[in-house]
This record gives sequence, structure tokens and C-alpha cells, in this order.
Amino acid sequence: MMKKEALIAGFAALLVLSGCGSQDKPASTQTAGNQSAAGGATKEASAPISGKLVFYTSQPEEDATKLTGAFNKKYPDVKVETFRSGTEEVAAKIQAENKAGKVQADVLLLADSVTFEGLKKQNLLLSYKSPQLDKIPKTLVDPDGMYSGTKVMATVLAVNTQKVKTPPTSWKALSSAESKGAAIMPSPLYSGAAAYNVGVLTRTDGFGWDFFKGLKDSGISVVQGNGAVLKAVAAGEKSYGMVVDYLVAREKAKGSPVEPVYPSEGVPVITEPIGIMKDTANDKAAKAFVDFVLSEDGQKLASDIGYTPIREGVQAPKGLKSLSEFKVISSDITKLTEAREADKKEFTQLFGQ
Repeated sequence: MMKKEALIAGFAALLVLSGCGSQDKPASTQTAGNQSAAGGATKEASAPISGKLVFYTSQPEEDATKLTGAFNKKYPDVKVETFRSGTEEVAAKIQAENKAGKVQADVLLLADSVTFEGLKKQNLLLSYKSPQLDKIPKTLVDPDGMYSGTKVMATVLAVNTQKVKTPPTSWKALSSAESKGAAIMPSPLYSGAAAYNVGVLTRTDGFGWDFFKGLKDSGISVVQGNGAVLKAVAAGEKSYGMVVDYLVAREKAKGSPVEPVYPSEGVPVITEPIGIMKDTANDKAAKAFVDFVLSEDGQKLASDIGYTPIREGVQAPKGLKSLSEFKVISSDITKLTEAREADKKEFTQLFGQ
């Protein structure tokens, strides 16, 4: 499990410029998995990467389109078919397909490592250690090569600055008398980040299920995803929201009256891992996709879109804090994986969803 110290150490290394250059080599001469981390030279001749690639993701539609578009500039012969929904719904789709005999996805990019741990436990993932991993903090990579983090997302307290004149410093603001009926959060039944948050916070001293009972008593609204949460706060329909930080920074940059607050108790962090399905029908394209996402070009794209990248030497966009600037709340990933369904059931019983 990610430890704060290790994460900070990993991200301190992000300040060190990587020696990797941009990889603009024509796709017809590239093969997945045999490029050097610096990009370019191939170790052996191989057929061009082509064919259909089925991509399941929880990224916002606009971001997923930018990612696949950039990938296709490098690999124009690959036809990417994208399915997008909340992590929990994507995971449910994978389970249904697996039960029916064949998972349709080739590659996954979903919210949190707990989801991937569950798939790994079911032996549904392909081990692939991308040559790009030498620039990714080892603490954010599965040691068996089943998945790797791709970026850093902290769940923060978003406030509408027209309604909240004094920014809060604690998560307790969500259950205070001032916020009664004025707060909103995503559902752990839809959002992987929200499911992760419930798992972590209910196992953290000072929070527990009492924290969520307090939110329930204060009349917090529960909606599907982080996007809906931010939309309500930005529009002034709600004053406070629990939401991933990159969405708040992105909306603030557009001129919306929102501000991300990193509470003093700390914040849960997810890494939006990427992994390949064990029974992929196009492992060359899937590996090329993973390589691209983790490459310098792919990580710069993530930063340009508004995410905090995970690769050494690629800077975070303006408006977001790095890991060294806030306290991380985490918990044992094995326990989180084992308890996810039970956590969601208890949340459902508490909030009546």
C-alpha cells in the first residue's frame, strides 16, 4: 500500500528531468514492449501494430477522447473502441462478461488500485512490465506487472467561494450546522474514487462510519460521479463537495467560483491505474497503449489535460498540489479489496440508496 513517505520520495523524483525524448517514430516501424524507455530503437523486427483495441475507462469522456486521439496519431492503424462509465459500473460489466465467458475489453484505465487488485485476485489480468516503468515510482506499480498507476488524484473539499467566505480546514465542515443541506458527494456504488474513499476513511482514526453518519445527518446529497458533484458546487446549488482535485482546478481555471481545500486531517489519493486483460485479443496494441500512457508524451498529455502526472520529470499543471504538499490518508490495500463490497453494502444501508 502506498505510504506517504514513499509517495513523497517518488514525487520528489518527479522534479528530476528525465532523459527521455519525445517518441514520434512512425507507427509502422514500432512494436509494443520492445521499445527502449528512451523511445526509438527496436530490438527485433515485427509486424506493425494494428487492429481493434477495446478500451474500458472511467475517465471523463472528453479526456478519454483526447487520450485515444493522441494514441492514434502514433498508431493510426489501431481502431480504438471505448466504453466509458464509472469505475464500479465498468467493474460490474467486466464481471458480467467474464461470467458469460469472455471479457470484451483489451485494456483498462480505472480509478483505483483496489479495483485492479480484485481483478488480479480473479486471475483476469495479463502481466506486462512496460519499459516505461523505469520512470514510474515503484511504490505505485504492481510488483507482478498486473497494473501501474498513471497519475495522482486526491479527493479534496471543494467550496463555492461565493457562498463560503472563510475556507474550511477540516472535513468536519461537511457535517457542521453551517453546511446542513449544502454538501454533496459521489456515490461509492458508481465512482471508484468514492468507493476507495469510503474504504479508507472508515478505517482511519477520527473518521470511521461515524463520519459518514454525520454526513447523513447533515443532509449531504449523494449523486453518481465526481463530475456531477463539481457541477453542483460550481453552479452554487451546493456550497461544499467531496471531489477529486483535478476537476476543481480545471473548473477554477475556467473562471468558476470554486476552490480546492486539502483538509488538515489529510486526503485519500488514487492513481488511476492501467492494466491489460489476460485474454486480450490484441496484446500488441494493448501493450503499445500502456507504453504510450506511461511514456513522456503520454504523461505530458495527462498534464496538459489537467492531471497530476506520475512519471518522473513531468510537471503537474497549475492549481494542483503535489504529494509533498499535503497529508495522505491511506489503508491496507488487501483489506480494502476484501471489504469493498461489504463497505458499499453498509453505505447503501446507511444512505438508503
